[in-house]
Amino acid sequence: FSKEDAVLSILFFFSEINDGEGHPSSSHQVLKGTSRWATSLENLLEDPEGVKRFREFLKKEFSEENVLFWLACEEFKKTQGKKQMQEKAKEIYMTFLSSKASSQVNVEGQSRLSETILETPHPLMFQKLQDQIFNLMKYDSYSRFLKSDIFLNHKKSEEQEENSPEAQTAAKRASRIYNT
Repeated sequence: FSKEDAVLSILFFFSEINDGEGHPSSSHQVLKGTSRWATSLENLLEDPEGVKRFREFLKKEFSEENVLFWLACEEFKKTQGKKQMQEKAKEIYMTFLSSKASSQVNVEGQSRLSETILETPHPLMFQKLQDQIFNLMKYDSYSRFLKSDIFLNHKKSEEQEENSPEAQTAAKRASRIYNT
């Protein structure tokens, strides 16, 4: 067990306890924030801060309804009870899919999805349309987001935080313990 191994195990221990901001951390999530967002749209959409920044970007591109629809479909899949499903399905339909929708998404086949389907809802009833929107975001908006000022500025501020004296304190303490 070398000094380096000891320091690494202490650092690993500290990273398991928290992520430097007092939030619980996990070794499964080695990449954080913008580094994780940049690996895939899926990772971006799993992070509330990533969703917030992506929405901010999409709003500037006049396509925020895409991520809002995708999120609404994710929530819909978790809905329990026929009555609640009917209400949420109608809300999704009226907000995103109807010809009079306030935030209409541009999907193929939306005209074939009539209001009659809302009577017998099921968790995956919007899946095909949700997949279309996901692919639209993945192959269009997401790559532009990664080059946007919103993403790059957030990445820069993250890097500044990581390089701040506070962020390095735990590592230095661990290093001092084993360099006696």
